Amino acid sequence: MSVATLTDSEAIEGLAGRLASAPFIGLDTEFMRERTYRPQLCLVQVAVPGENQCIDPLAGGNLGALAAVMRDTAIPKIIHAARQDLEVLWPVFGSVAPVFDTQIAAALTGLPAQIGYSDLVRRLLGVDLPKGQTRTDWSRRPLSEAQLIYAVDDVAHLGALRDLLVESLRRLDRLAWLDEELEGLASPDKLFVDPDKAHQRLRWSGELDADRARLARLLAAWRERRASEKDRPRSWILDDAGLRNIVMRAPRSLAELGQIEDLTPGFVERSGPAVLEVIESAALPAQLSPLPQRSRPDPEKAALVKALGGLVQQVATGLSLSPEILTTRRELEMLANGSVEVDVLRGWRRAVIGEQLLERLP
Repeated sequence: MSVATLTDSEAIEGLAGRLASAPFIGLDTEFMRERTYRPQLCLVQVAVPGENQCIDPLAGGNLGALAAVMRDTAIPKIIHAARQDLEVLWPVFGSVAPVFDTQIAAALTGLPAQIGYSDLVRRLLGVDLPKGQTRTDWSRRPLSEAQLIYAVDDVAHLGALRDLLVESLRRLDRLAWLDEELEGLASPDKLFVDPDKAHQRLRWSGELDADRARLARLLAAWRERRASEKDRPRSWILDDAGLRNIVMRAPRSLAELGQIEDLTPGFVERSGPAVLEVIESAALPAQLSPLPQRSRPDPEKAALVKALGGLVQQVATGLSLSPEILTTRRELEMLANGSVEVDVLRGWRRAVIGEQLLERLP
């Protein structure tokens, strides 16, 4: 099989015309983001009945010609594990819609929650896809024939997968579940990190007293904005270990900052003044509370979480679903602590398991 790559505006505009009358578009991307905050789009693959194509965004062609069809809500876009593809396509097309995510659909049929595309193709279609290009540097040119064949394989089977998954979900009476899961999949709040909410990604933020929690929010927001401005991974700006140590110690001078483990002299020199400004803006008291000690687990709450987890496992087994599709341990812990702001109490999950969980709460 020989695969050509579309590189010029005329060819891309011609493809856009053909896509406009397609019943669906299989869609995938290849990108690089190891050294950047924002992913660099390196290749776009599309598939419609009778045609599979690769489009090279690095060749200077007008990808904007595809924007109208990518936003056309009458044409489904079939993507596997869509989130990162939607993120990388946003600067080019805006919101790609509507999206049928084959990974989400597969999980609702009872397959593993994070099933990969190749595994799904093998299980449902009996086709073994080559894996030799999984670590390709897609930003390098020229792309080899083997790379392009691998890239096209990633969209060639999406239409067939969608049809099989829809039929399976119809038999299981779960198509409404899928509609809920796919709703708003391409909305910006699901694709991008709000700097003011970046602290929610810190696993340890729940351990903090009020003053340190305020500093963590401000410092995580600063890191997110700095990473975006510099277009560098957030861990290159300040890794989580360094951020945690700053929050715990709350240094008030460059000398104190320089004494914190996990911080390099280069970081202190380049970013120290900005970090101290963030700390000052947190309006911390002159004397912080003692460093919080890890509290001992509450035996009653631990027993409750275990009981809730057992119920989730029982219901998931009865539905032939992975338990994580229904809820997570973190959500169960939040329920045990009195919070009702959890996904398991919304939509189809509330009917399937949420009400039962509420009945078990004291």
